Amino acid sequence: MNKKQIYLPGLKKQTEFLFNKLNLEGFNILIIGSGTSEISKMLQNKSGQNIEIIVEEYESLLSLKLELTNSKNTSIKLMDFESTDFKDETFDLVYAQGSLSDSRRKKIIKEIKRILKSEGYFCIGEIVKLEEEIPNFVKDIVESSNLSPLNKNEIEKYYFDRNFELIDSIDLSNTLADYYKISSEQLSKSEKNLSENEKSYYKKLLNKISHESNAYLKLGANRYIGFLALLLKNIK
Repeated sequence: MNKKQIYLPGLKKQTEFLFNKLNLEGFNILIIGSGTSEISKMLQNKSGQNIEIIVEEYESLLSLKLELTNSKNTSIKLMDFESTDFKDETFDLVYAQGSLSDSRRKKIIKEIKRILKSEGYFCIGEIVKLEEEIPNFVKDIVESSNLSPLNKNEIEKYYFDRNFELIDSIDLSNTLADYYKISSEQLSKSEKNLSENEKSYYKKLLNKISHESNAYLKLGANRYIGFLALLLKNIK
């Protein structure tokens, strides 16, 4: 795989959005979710501090450890996103890109508020619904991926109601077509160079991306599903 690419919805656009809004020097940062090795390098370079990453799957833990073998400034841990081991008000910034748009969002956000400092920042990229009513084939994709997307027009209010102040937001829906194309191609190429454990993990990921890609690029799911990045400030 090309290690310099970010194989997540939003691609590099979410990090670029963040860097344009904040000076991260000296920030204690937590990244939530898999596929974030390149993001961790970029954030570490900006902050100059050790970066924490948490994932919930053992395969993701192994994959990140392999990709960050030579990194001495990143700690990767297996934790439940709803109940982490971190102390209250540990982080200046929590970063999540396409990893929290599921049915547990409410509990996860509550945990993020606990571990985020007062006046700390939360940069999140969310899969969103572009229309209130979505067709059955899109519902099938959403359910199979365990997603619970908010409506694009309601997401800012959702976080306002949980005492987050909106700094800015950006619609990155136009990255999804490239995300599905690039990720599918790169994952297919990478399979022959992976260990058996990695093949098992990436095979599931490839099948998921292939299914979503077909629906998005060929069946018209792009009319109903988008991606929005927000930069929020935690108000205790």
